[in-house]
Amino acid sequence: MEIRRAATVAELLGAERLYDGPARPEWAERFLAAPGHLMLIGYVDGVPAGMVSGVEMLHPDKGAEMCLYELSVDEPYRRRGIGRALTRALAAVARERGCYGMWVGVDTDNEAALATYRSAGAAGDGEFAMLTWGFGDEAEEAR
Repeated sequence: MEIRRAATVAELLGAERLYDGPARPEWAERFLAAPGHLMLIGYVDGVPAGMVSGVEMLHPDKGAEMCLYELSVDEPYRRRGIGRALTRALAAVARERGCYGMWVGVDTDNEAALATYRSAGAAGDGEFAMLTWGFGDEAEEAR
């Protein structure tokens, strides 16, 4: 497997089957232009097999940390260590950027995700609740 940082709209659109829904070119452009946003795509024989996206976050009293926003591995490629490799690759980028740490929110019953992140070196930091706000038509489409 080869892991590369997505740098073009074509790469982001080419990995669309790894996302929850259809990709939009205008959102892909905005993603690439946003400071601190990145996506790493894992290719097997030239085919996008998995992806991980991250957002570098800054705070005046904490410095920079990486949020692992989303991890996805296409069904035929699962259980081959691709998710672990992508997670480790994102952690390496976070270190290169000077982040003091990396975090991810995971549903407590998502055993596959928990196992993947733990195998990549993550440790539990307690349970938390996630609350969301939806804004406008696009938020309604996503629900």
